Amino acid sequence: MPDRTTPSRRSVLAASAAGAAVAALASGPAHAGPADRGATRAGLKRLISRMSPEEKVGQLFMTRVYGHSATAPDQADIDANLREIGVRTAAELIERYHVGGIIYFAWAHNTRDPHQIAELSNGIQRAGLAQPTPVPLLVSTDQEHGIVARVGRPATLMPGAMALGAGGSRSGAREAARIAGTELAAMGIRQNYAPVADVNVNPANPVIGVRSFGSDPQAVAGLVASQVRGYQRAGIAATSKHFPGHGDTVSDSHHALPTIHHSREEWEALDAPPFRAAIAAGVRSVMTAHIVVPALDPGEDPATLSRPILTGILREELGYDGVVVTDALDMAGVRQKYGDDRVPVLALKAGCDQLLNPPDLNVAWNAVLRAVQSGELTEQRIEDSILRILLLKSELGLFRDPFVTRGGVDRTVGRRSHLAAADRIAEKTTTLLADPAGLLPLSRRGRRRVLVVGADPASPSGTTGPPTRTLAQAFGEAGFTATALSTGITPTAAGIEEAVAASAGKDVVVVGTYNVSATSPQRTLVSRLAATGVPVVTVAIRNPYDVAQLSGAGVAASLATYGWTDVELRAAVRVITGRAEPCGRLPVPVQRADDPAQVLYPAGHGLRYRGARR
Repeated sequence: MPDRTTPSRRSVLAASAAGAAVAALASGPAHAGPADRGATRAGLKRLISRMSPEEKVGQLFMTRVYGHSATAPDQADIDANLREIGVRTAAELIERYHVGGIIYFAWAHNTRDPHQIAELSNGIQRAGLAQPTPVPLLVSTDQEHGIVARVGRPATLMPGAMALGAGGSRSGAREAARIAGTELAAMGIRQNYAPVADVNVNPANPVIGVRSFGSDPQAVAGLVASQVRGYQRAGIAATSKHFPGHGDTVSDSHHALPTIHHSREEWEALDAPPFRAAIAAGVRSVMTAHIVVPALDPGEDPATLSRPILTGILREELGYDGVVVTDALDMAGVRQKYGDDRVPVLALKAGCDQLLNPPDLNVAWNAVLRAVQSGELTEQRIEDSILRILLLKSELGLFRDPFVTRGGVDRTVGRRSHLAAADRIAEKTTTLLADPAGLLPLSRRGRRRVLVVGADPASPSGTTGPPTRTLAQAFGEAGFTATALSTGITPTAAGIEEAVAASAGKDVVVVGTYNVSATSPQRTLVSRLAATGVPVVTVAIRNPYDVAQLSGAGVAASLATYGWTDVELRAAVRVITGRAEPCGRLPVPVQRADDPAQVLYPAGHGLRYRGARR
């Protein structure tokens, strides 16, 4: 990748009369006052007036595209693009549909490494500025950290939301977002679909869970606002999601249409505070939820398509005038009631601005174009959304300079100070839930030989783990003799016997657990290991609720990490071995497995060590 992209931005803009409007915007100050903002709005309106109807419609779409390069993707990605979008490359996508933005996914092969990501971003911007009306694109991704990360190492991976909730530090949450945002911006990604503002009050929630900061609305609100400020200080558009709140569901909107049964008063008390805090912090975008909330919209449309929720509550009651982006339109939750041609039109009528990842871009794009041509959507309506989108691009400096450099990547992404900060922040999040016999911290003199077994879920970023190996390596670096044995999320009888045999001669067994249910064979694994007489330490590498299912299994100590990226697992080992104090506090209550009406560990629970470290 050249250090400065060619052809130059100036030469591209000069190719079109419309480029003059963009060039005028680019000369504006980075931190504009009221008069400057007024001039910017006027300039953007002139730019919009020069757009064709097709270009206007395109600006509303944020879509996927396959490939590591904007112009020369691998053949398999060309084939996928032709099959799903009808174009070969990102550049052809922009030329045909004039899309306003592109979202990166690891599975779409957009995020191989930082240099490649930066060059892809630059190629996308070149294509955007080569259009008849040159406009930079907004590049986005879901880099929540924790269990949802699209960009992996060597980028810095931070603890996830619930881990940060356990840490309870607003300054730590802000620093994590600032560092993450700085690295994303260096790669040309300027909109991040984080932080999650959902309050996870339902332990059975299958889609949010540890992606939430916790169950206390005020605590979540404070951390959400801190992350909004951190991301946006770094030049990233933060996105609070999923409005009006996805924290109390028992179904996943990727696969079904959940219903939230909160009353209006319960919504105000439980779900609204983090979104209010995000808006007060100046969040630049808000993502909708594909959920039904009858108390907010008796018509029972998904919130993404609900004018009473998005315009009536978000816009008018909460006073939000930034960009509203839909959750992905290929999710089942938004497709059950209406066809794929109606969903994008209804989303715009409800109050959305950006239409994210429709299942069939051609169908969605043409449906919106027809709605404008027929008058169902007025030009003024879509121009209001386009203006918000272009204002966001202007505020991010994309009209001044949309390109990134190789040198900027090298100076920023995965720098030593960022990695050290991630370790420091993670160290404050590990929660010691139980240690009835005072086994911890482990001593190398008395408990040197460690067996690590348990679940090895796929890495959230594709570049870390597996957890058993990461844990064992961390024990080895701490001076212990450690062996890793993966027994999986659903250990077989043979796998359990192998683990029991491997525990012979060991001083302690560490078991990484993952979403343990009442019928999970992970319970059998833990019980059989405990029965050997070797002390067993369980580490819940995702949901902290695992401890309730293992109560009474003879476990010597239990911890929670809230995620299984390397940074969280290494921090857990430092706690287990006494190199760090267990500082985390449960950000959610844990109910008893045999009587969910009773609380086993309340929110705020977390043990500390007493006496000297060993």
